[in-house]
Amino acid sequence: MHEVMKIEGGHLLEGEVTISGAKNATVALIPAAVLANGPVTIVGIPQIADVKALADILRILKVEVIEVADDHIIIDPTKMENVDLDDDIVTKLRASYYFMGALLGKYGYVRMKMPGGCYLGPRPIDLHLKGFEALGAKVTYDKACYTIQAKKLKGAKIFLDIASVGATINIMMASVYAEGRTTIENAAKEPEIIDIATLLNKMGARIRGAGTNVITIDGVKSLSGCFHEIIPDRIEAGTFIVIAAAMAKRMVINNIIPQHLDALLSKLKEMGVNMEVGIDRVVIERSESLKSVDITTRPYPGFATDLQQPLTALLTQANGEGRVTETIYIERFKHCIELNKMGADIDLIPAGAIINGPTPLYGTKVSATDLRCGAAMIVAGLMAEGVTEIDNVYHIDRGYSEIDRKLSMLGAKIWRENVD
Repeated sequence: MHEVMKIEGGHLLEGEVTISGAKNATVALIPAAVLANGPVTIVGIPQIADVKALADILRILKVEVIEVADDHIIIDPTKMENVDLDDDIVTKLRASYYFMGALLGKYGYVRMKMPGGCYLGPRPIDLHLKGFEALGAKVTYDKACYTIQAKKLKGAKIFLDIASVGATINIMMASVYAEGRTTIENAAKEPEIIDIATLLNKMGARIRGAGTNVITIDGVKSLSGCFHEIIPDRIEAGTFIVIAAAMAKRMVINNIIPQHLDALLSKLKEMGVNMEVGIDRVVIERSESLKSVDITTRPYPGFATDLQQPLTALLTQANGEGRVTETIYIERFKHCIELNKMGADIDLIPAGAIINGPTPLYGTKVSATDLRCGAAMIVAGLMAEGVTEIDNVYHIDRGYSEIDRKLSMLGAKIWRENVD
């Protein structure tokens, strides 16, 4: 028996939805909390599988995790021990690699298994390791484990060959206690990075330039506990905005930072989506016909690769030929094969797809091959005639907090079943 998600398509959605805290910030904020010497309270935690896995890793490290409410945790590292992280749980999620930077920063030593996560083509962690080496650490790999150690971490100038979010955050965490100044050049600019820097600065770190391509970190002697509220999830917000453009009579999407969604909102305006953008919300009403657009994914503030997949599902209903060009994860087109099973007319080209629309979609059995492919299948299922059955729903649960409950409240017919 395994669980599938079923959607009966064709129902118009109406109402309000509130966006949860950012997954990509949360999975780094939780490991970052161990750098403190007192309790850290984090509010706005999304209900996603990765959070439970990270909490389990904290418990292995003898860190106390107190879940106060649904979205509210206290992380207390006062009795923490730097245990080797060779448990299988580490390989279940990619974000466990943030413990490398946090533990190296705090103890000058970390030993852990290779992290896992969604397969989207090669995502090497060599940039992280090069950063640690620049700070004076020695990296060895044996028995599927990394050992990273340093007698003393010293500030350094680090240039990232690729503006990697993970490497930027990991190096930032490793260098908060390092002696002197660390400069990260060609740093990633994503909002999640600003959120992690904000948390660390509240603890007493001295980080400047987060959100620009040069970040400077002046090492400090100690960090204390603090209170922090996570920024809203721009990818969840974008997914609901695409769902609203696809199927809403009228939908209000609350708890968003519109500036984080500029690239998506301008593309949807170009398509003819009827929307009104407020300070922290967007209202979308039914549009009669949409015209196709071309998108090219780029690092933030460009068009997010994570929103390419759900938007492709919407493009199947737009007039004309739309083209998606992927510059981040060039293998990220498995959703197109699933969409074609439902009646889409999508041609795959190297690192891209051409979507010919509009074509009617019909419910069938499809698979969520990765997290955002799952989102694309939900968008398609809501638009399709009949019932769509989505397999591998655990991918969806890794990144979307209670998405079926939120959609049901808007009038979607969506449920889960155990099938053979």
